[in-house]
Amino acid sequence: MNAPAIEIECAYERCEEITRQAAANFYYGIRLLPRPKRQAMSAVYAFARRVDDIGDDGLDRETQMAALTEERRRLATLGEADVESWGGVRIDALGGEIDPVILALAHARWHYDLPLEALELLIDGVELDVLGARYETFDELVRYCRAVAGSIGRLCVAIFTEGRANGAAPLADELGVAMQLTNILRDIREDYLRGRIYLPADDLRRFGSTDDPTVLSPDESSALIRFEAERAEQWFDSGLRLTAQLDARSAACVLAMTGIYRSILKRIAAEPAAVMRERVSLGPWQKTWVATRSLLGARGA
Repeated sequence: MNAPAIEIECAYERCEEITRQAAANFYYGIRLLPRPKRQAMSAVYAFARRVDDIGDDGLDRETQMAALTEERRRLATLGEADVESWGGVRIDALGGEIDPVILALAHARWHYDLPLEALELLIDGVELDVLGARYETFDELVRYCRAVAGSIGRLCVAIFTEGRANGAAPLADELGVAMQLTNILRDIREDYLRGRIYLPADDLRRFGSTDDPTVLSPDESSALIRFEAERAEQWFDSGLRLTAQLDARSAACVLAMTGIYRSILKRIAAEPAAVMRERVSLGPWQKTWVATRSLLGARGA
């Protein structure tokens, strides 16, 4: 049985609604894309948001792991769905009651050859959160960042290039690491209150002989945060080579999303103590300005 075009459109509309409501930074970038790519990006985000919410919902570990297993099952149906055209998705393989996010994702996968392994890797990363994983070295942390954020970067590249990544996926992966490192620095205090510490134990001991970032002295914590921020900047510098391989609007999307995160990172580096008392962010008008500047910059490149 095929899903009619209107049902696919409704599925995408639901994903776009989720993205508008929940994607504080992501949405400012994807607004710069043509509608089909914007819809596909929203499908990816809606699925990623749902998986991430499972990791943060505060339920017991067993319930969270069961919910993630269910998302893996739903992903498995994507490999079985026969997507014939813009007007039809073979929905009988997707199960009984059709999930709009999975329906939109199935359609986006067909149109842009989305790598299912990247979606699986995202779930792997959230499972690490549920299990309370700690990271001894920076290399271990990078592997986690590649799972929860680099995976999204690779999915984005598939959409930007209409399935022809042409070797650009590793650069998108690097940008994912850069943005996730920024998230980690921004949320040090909030994560600690939830029982999560992401900064490598090696680095914590190097700057204060402790495994708890909240008990470092102001000088120690500032030195640590600036050190990690410099690392994130290097990942941004490397990953932004991606824009040279994209069309103007896709490049603008990348510049807008990374520009917002990089602005946050610069604020953190300028005032490291701020992350120990509040969540550093940009206001809506500032994000709009970054997005507009990115569009103009990409057109002029």
